[in-house]
Amino acid sequence: MNKIDTIIFDLGGVLIDWNPEYVFLNLFNGDREKTQWFLDNICTSDWNENQDAGYPLAKATEERIVLFPEWENEIKMFYGQWEDMLGDAISGTVDILKKLIDSKQYKVVALTNWSAETFPIALKKFEFLHWFEGILVSGEEKTRKPFDEIYHLTLNRFNIKAEHAIFIDDNLRNIEAANTLGIHGIHFKSPNQLIEQLKTFNINL
Repeated sequence: MNKIDTIIFDLGGVLIDWNPEYVFLNLFNGDREKTQWFLDNICTSDWNENQDAGYPLAKATEERIVLFPEWENEIKMFYGQWEDMLGDAISGTVDILKKLIDSKQYKVVALTNWSAETFPIALKKFEFLHWFEGILVSGEEKTRKPFDEIYHLTLNRFNIKAEHAIFIDDNLRNIEAANTLGIHGIHFKSPNQLIEQLKTFNINL
């Protein structure tokens, strides 16, 4: 195995707890079934990912309301109350991040699917986002995971060799896309699982 010299972190679901349920479960009085239906059919993950690739939030909201006028107020809440979807840092992973950086053995960067319009909110809220050598934000690049382009951008911008890098993401689709380009991947499930997976690359924390 090639020596690992770079760790690439996803953010949402790995280091940051983000979940639309924090807004809509409350709106729908704790009705989990109705909340899931709304997120599966109205403000869907595919729709939100389009904004992660740089589509304007206001335009996306307007277009969704045209499609589902009876849900106008709820659709406006998706980005109107987006900050309330941000939970806390996933502290166990932040601890791992700090240890990797403090070891001074690795280049540590981030690659995230995130709207350029909302990312400044996260930067302000989470101090650890300022620890990275760099962060590539999909919304700023007008593309997103799992498209090859964003991985190539990351490798080139931060002068990373794919075979020397590990990419950590909670979405298996994104890991598989990275693997096809020769980047090692860890499908994140929990901080403890991440620690064990890193050991397979001879990274002991």
